[in-house]
Formats: sequence, C-alpha cells, structure tokens
Amino acid sequence: MSPSDLRDTIRTGLLSFPVTPFDGEDRFAPGPFRAHMEWLSSYDVSGLIVAGGTGEMFSLTPGEIVDVVRTAREAAGDAPVIAGCGYGTRMACDLAKEIEAAGGDGILLLPHYLIGAPQDGVADRIRAVCNSTNMGVIVYNRGQARVTAETLEQLADECPNLIGFKDGTGDIDTVRRVTVALGDRLSYIGGMPTHELFAQAYRGAGMPTYSSAVFNFVPKTALAFHKAFTDGDDATCEKLLRDFYYPFAKIRDRKSGYAVSAIKAGVALRGFDTGAVRAPLTDLTTDEMDMMRELIKGYE
Repeated sequence: MSPSDLRDTIRTGLLSFPVTPFDGEDRFAPGPFRAHMEWLSSYDVSGLIVAGGTGEMFSLTPGEIVDVVRTAREAAGDAPVIAGCGYGTRMACDLAKEIEAAGGDGILLLPHYLIGAPQDGVADRIRAVCNSTNMGVIVYNRGQARVTAETLEQLADECPNLIGFKDGTGDIDTVRRVTVALGDRLSYIGGMPTHELFAQAYRGAGMPTYSSAVFNFVPKTALAFHKAFTDGDDATCEKLLRDFYYPFAKIRDRKSGYAVSAIKAGVALRGFDTGAVRAPLTDLTTDEMDMMRELIKGYE
C-alpha cells in the first residue's frame, strides 16, 4: 500500500493494537497470534498496529518484531499491517527495512530509548527513518520524542512518506497546533491509554480517530463506541464510558503496566491462548481476572 493510500485509509476509521502471544517457554507464538488476527480481521477496522505498545514491542527482539509482521501479513486479509518501530536511530532504520521486506504497510515510530534530545535531534531521527523505507511513517508523539508543529511542518515538506501523527501526551494545545498547521497533509490518531476515555476531547482538537486496545477482546463494543463518536452521538459514548470503559479503567489502574496486562487478560478470557506478559510487566491476579470476567459479560 502506498503511503498516501495508507494515510487516506486510516484517516477516520478505527485502528487497533493486537497483543503478542507467547508460549510456555516465553517465545513468540505464531499460531495463537494468527488465530487472534484472523478473528480481529473479520471486523471492519482501518488497520492493525502489531508489535506496538499493547503488543509489548518494548519486550520483543527486532527479529521477533519481524516475525510478528510476517505472521500478521498472512492473517490480516486486506487490513493494512502497521508495525511498531523504534529504539536507536540506526536500529529503527534497519528495523523499518526488515518490516517492509516482511510485508508491512507502514510503521508507527515509537520514541527513542532513555535519553532526552533537542527538537532538531528528534527531527533528525524521524527524517532518517523516513528516508530508510518506502512505507508510510506515523510519528508517535510521546515520552522523550515529543515534536512541535513547526518540526512536523518541516518534516512533512521533506518526507513524502511521513503520513501520520499519533499523540499519547494529552497535550491538547500541541495537538491543536499540529492539526491546524498540517491540515489534511497528515492523518491524526489519538493514542492515549484506553483512548476512548479521551476521544471526545481530542475530537475538538481536530483528531477524528484513534487506536483502540479494547478492540482486542470486545471488538463490537469498540466499533459501537467509534461509530457513536464519529456520528457525534455523545449520549451513546457516555453510556459506554459509564458502563464499560470507566469500570475497565478502574481495573487497569490497579497496577502500573496493566494498560497492557488487562488487555491481554481480556483476550485470554475470549478463549485465545495469549501466554503471560513479559517482565517487567506482570499478569493480573486471580481476583482481577474475575473482575475482568464479570466486566465483559454482555459485551462482545
């Protein structure tokens, strides 16, 4: 898929972050991953972002990321496959090339590791990654890799395959500056943890869609919320927030890292073999699994 086609495909539709299953020896498990991907791909989503935050990219080796992409490409049907990409600049460039060779349609560029950097250095890293691949590149604005509207304008002029801006900072002022400055040059994606909690506020800043982690285990509910959000049906959004999303967030907030662990637990409760999360994350307790089981009753 060309970068411009990918940008237009993901502009308004729902995106999702599939989890990465592991086997009993803590290795990537392609069979369970393929089964889950085939299930998710039967629903109407604009793209699947594999090996991302919910997919525990931070715990995967570069080789595992490529294996995840290759398996996703086999199972995803016509849905675009976008892959998490990151680490140091050289590593990110090499990984982008391997993701492209494995059949990826685009990458979500996550922050560099550990150290802070000046804005021109952040721009140099994004530029280098864009120049390393023909795929569309989505910048994930969060952590130590925050970008300004001015930086994005410069990069958008230089890099035709820079197609998207995803925000996970909650800084609505920056989001609005970006969407006003760049207009329809980029696609804009909400990327806060359980972004449905923030979606209506972000809509007012010019961000028309988002990625949904709960789509992993309640795809119909996630799509119902997205439709209500797109239609401006705030009453339905607020009912789902009250009845499902805020109770989910209460479980998610019980321990650091549960934004990933609780999603993987939900997928396991749907009957998919996910395996455990990798350290430094921890799995939900038995009592917390019971809370999740009770929460998802009546939701699909």
